[in-house]
Amino acid sequence: MLKVDFMTPGGPVFSGEATAVQAPGAEGLFTILDGHAPFISTLTKGRVKITTGGEEKIFEVGGGVAEVLKNRVTLLTESAQAV
Repeated sequence: MLKVDFMTPGGPVFSGEATAVQAPGAEGLFTILDGHAPFISTLTKGRVKITTGGEEKIFEVGGGVAEVLKNRVTLLTESAQAV
């Protein structure tokens, strides 16, 4: 399981556990799964998909930063709107 913290300047968007996170990176779309190697990436405008069990939460984002460390994903975006 991944611990996900997804925040904007206006406050938290999502905080909880997930099985996968998909996001639009500067080099293209990427997916983070349990055990993923640590990395940092800029985010571009697009959709972030957070999979929790069998449910998907989708957000339109306006850019930002993603950090992955030891099954912890932190997403900091300029804006986020649930789709």
